[in-house]
Amino acid sequence: MDLSQFSGFLVFLAVITMGFWLLTFLLTFVIPYWLYGYFKEAWKYRKEDKAAAKV
Repeated sequence: MDLSQFSGFLVFLAVITMGFWLLTFLLTFVIPYWLYGYFKEAWKYRKEDKAAAKV
């Protein structure tokens, strides 16, 4: 294995590692945070609609 193959392998490992950690970050933090905010807003608007319908 010469230097160009070794450096290509290191770049490949770096890209795969960055992709893995990005996917892990998205699945454990960003997507649940987005879903929580979405459902919280939907619940708030549904509650406001029910209050407006009673009046």
